[in-house]
Amino acid sequence: MKARFVKLGVVTSAIASILVGAYGGVHFAPAAHAEAVAVGTPSPISSPSPTVALPSFQSIVERFGPAVVNISVEGMVKTAAAIEPPFGGIDPEDPFQDFLRRFGPQLRSPPGEQLRRGMGSGFIVSADGVILTNAHVVDNASVVRVKLTDKREFDAKVIGVDKPTDVAVLKIDAHDLPTVPLGNPAQTRVGDWVLAIGAPFGFENTVTAGIISAKSRSLPDEGYVPFIQTDVAINPGNSGGPLLNLKGEVVGINSQIYSQSGGYQGLSFAIPIDVAARIKDQLLAHGKVTRGRLGVAVQDVSQALAESFGLDAPRGALVSRVETDSPAEKAGLEAGDVILKFDGEAITSSAELPPKVAAMTPGQAVAVEVWRAGSSRSMTVAVGEMKAALVASDETSAIDQGRLGVAVRPLDSQERQEAATDGGLLVLDAGGPAARAGIAPGDVILAVNGRPISSVEELRRQIDGAGRHIALLIQRDDARIFVPIELG
Repeated sequence: MKARFVKLGVVTSAIASILVGAYGGVHFAPAAHAEAVAVGTPSPISSPSPTVALPSFQSIVERFGPAVVNISVEGMVKTAAAIEPPFGGIDPEDPFQDFLRRFGPQLRSPPGEQLRRGMGSGFIVSADGVILTNAHVVDNASVVRVKLTDKREFDAKVIGVDKPTDVAVLKIDAHDLPTVPLGNPAQTRVGDWVLAIGAPFGFENTVTAGIISAKSRSLPDEGYVPFIQTDVAINPGNSGGPLLNLKGEVVGINSQIYSQSGGYQGLSFAIPIDVAARIKDQLLAHGKVTRGRLGVAVQDVSQALAESFGLDAPRGALVSRVETDSPAEKAGLEAGDVILKFDGEAITSSAELPPKVAAMTPGQAVAVEVWRAGSSRSMTVAVGEMKAALVASDETSAIDQGRLGVAVRPLDSQERQEAATDGGLLVLDAGGPAARAGIAPGDVILAVNGRPISSVEELRRQIDGAGRHIALLIQRDDARIFVPIELG
């Protein structure tokens, strides 16, 4: 089975049966050393083996455990129409199954909605009821309920979510609540002890412990988070809970695992708490998150590339593309430059650059050191603002209430050139009517009912003024096709 990254926050099904092995009062001691000893010869007395004291987490759990909460969610999710075979219970590997799929009668289940329930974890960071958790724990939830360790329950308001970092901020109407202090992930070291508190598989307030395995891990599609990797046992339901150091300070939010089975296999990943705290502050103050932007595409520097560029070692972030009219272009950055330092901090790999840029305030002037033509040079970049993708379900117009159901953004100059078009919108996500019609991420919307589209507002106006049916002209790879869509 292929290993995959799994976001863990939602436990959606009941546990049918659980086999629990109880091992009580186990003590580990050095194994006895057996020797053949002659009769009448006194046995040699061996010195006791040195013992290594392991830390006790009891005081941390007792003091800060009450600040960890269990989160339950409910929400309706849309289900697409599906074609089902008329005969159930046939082995998918049975050749007759393929025959029925191709030539037998088919039953179409209509699109609809299904109630989704889930569970996750979180922790209180303010005595007046501010709670941090993962965005995917509360995503699309209409009801969010928080349960404290003293059994009190509260309906929570979602203050805001930030999907790129997978951070969400909740608020409950309560006062004088227990809180947990926030630590500094920069002071943690690989090999340090850490512990997690959460609700794996719905088992409330479960404590697990381990060590930090690595820092600043970059995961696929998670470019804004330098994850903390641990071997702490994390499972579905732990997500959103705190990762604490031996001082009882939160250094991360448990978010994902890497697994072949969907369960714990020794690779757990947490969002550094300094990243989450910045998101929290912005959501509380402004209700949204702003990020810095350079406008470059970067890649790692291999040994061969380092030698070809005259670098002493493989390090830095190699600029492979500079967007037109971007902050990087205005500052003089060019394709082929190797960014060695950003804001005074060394860049050892390309994965380190995006979170550092995103953490900058738009408009901030930042010093950048680059390697070009065999020597280093310094320049100053005025960081721009990253524009968030406009998601249909997050706005208020007809299209945003699900008539089409896409998240899109305009093509940049390079993408327009590759697609041989002057306009177009790149599909980032698709759901509802668009997904049912076969629209998928990566498609480029070129026109609606024959009218070219070059901006999100144009698309919105076309959908607002459309009837029940529209025809989208899309480009997929090198092919252009019209796709008929029945709007919601």
